[in-house]
Amino acid sequence: MRKALAVTLSFVMLTLPVHAWANDILSMKQRSELIDKITVERFETVLPKIMEREGIDMWVLMSREYNEDPVLKTMLPSTWISARRHTMLVIYDPGNGQPLERLAVARYAVGSLFKKAWDKEAQPDQWEALKNIIKTRSPSKIAINKSEAFALADGMTATEHEKFMAVLPKELKSRVVSGEKLSIGWLETRSELEMQYYPVLAQIGHSLIATAFSNEVITPNVTTTDDVVWWLRDQTRALGLTNWFHPTVSIQRQDNDVFDQISAFSKRPGENIVRPGDLIHVDFGITYLRLNTDQQQHAYVLKPGEKDAPASLKNALKSGNQLQDILTGNFKVGRTGNTILSMSRQQAIEQGITPAIYTHPLGFHGHAAGPTIGMWDAQEGVPVQGDYPVFAQTAYSIELNAASFIKEWNKEIRIMLEEDAFFDGKSVTYLDGRQTEFHLIHSDKKQ
Repeated sequence: MRKALAVTLSFVMLTLPVHAWANDILSMKQRSELIDKITVERFETVLPKIMEREGIDMWVLMSREYNEDPVLKTMLPSTWISARRHTMLVIYDPGNGQPLERLAVARYAVGSLFKKAWDKEAQPDQWEALKNIIKTRSPSKIAINKSEAFALADGMTATEHEKFMAVLPKELKSRVVSGEKLSIGWLETRSELEMQYYPVLAQIGHSLIATAFSNEVITPNVTTTDDVVWWLRDQTRALGLTNWFHPTVSIQRQDNDVFDQISAFSKRPGENIVRPGDLIHVDFGITYLRLNTDQQQHAYVLKPGEKDAPASLKNALKSGNQLQDILTGNFKVGRTGNTILSMSRQQAIEQGITPAIYTHPLGFHGHAAGPTIGMWDAQEGVPVQGDYPVFAQTAYSIELNAASFIKEWNKEIRIMLEEDAFFDGKSVTYLDGRQTEFHLIHSDKKQ
């Protein structure tokens, strides 16, 4: 009987209608054209400013096929799924306001983004060709992607670094510097065109969560948390999108279970049947146009006869929103992640909130490059990554939780919120608003 029910549920979830707004999602060809347009814009408007800010006039990136530097991968044409053979890229700033020179020391031109700059027939040694290009331009600083603290800025392999340094003459070796801040700047800074589309991603995520947390998907006393998880996966694919992590759906309810921080953040919740009176939580993210979302929201399952969530739970959600306001109000250009964390925690505690803040940058990656603003197990701050400053034109996953004691349940619960936002240098704006009311799921047969 249970197996038959599971099959029926799966069929229902797979055949649910795709919502009308899904028609606005671009075709693969349209996405390709837009991604390439965005990449060109980034090379023309974002990168020159960052290279000038960091005082670097040449950036050398390289990747072997299927072992891509995470930064280089964001620079490839949309139709390149990976690097080819051994792709070497050189970005040179000639100064005096001239456009950046973008060269591919590779067997192929890298689309229209990097001009082919190696003739294998004339110079069979690719490394010698790279050396000659660098030597001809004689840059003052040559940035390479090596970083101990930031994984996304550490894309040059040990083998490549060894060969690169071996081929350079002595006078050029001394000019090689870490491209850590250059990599982070490129990855974290959003362009104008990107920000025209980023809110669309947040809207799609919110719409999927709203449907998942409704009676369209959930039937109390029948549907399990795993049913909801797989519905989200299936619907993401049905829209032609992908997830950058497997969603989680968890439950807090009136029982003897005590919230455990380690289990909550390091262990997937087990399958659980959704029941009336449950407080449900989802963690969900999608990838579209090379950008990512990361969202967490809550739903309440109404008991028979209930019209709304209990006041105590609604007040707990208000505390979570208050903590969001405190955190986003402390964003300021030049202020480090650790400073923002410390200020926000102190203010929250003074206002009677029990906070946990673990906000991170968002963009080309879900856990993206930029300042770390707390971790769930490091509320005192994060060395190095937390000491990185906040810059303008950057996106964040405003992720945190606020603990509240629910008298009726005789236990403490956590309102775990995560919303995507943009910092323009003056203020933080949510890409598609934020949750201020619970999604409500009915238990009555007649709604």
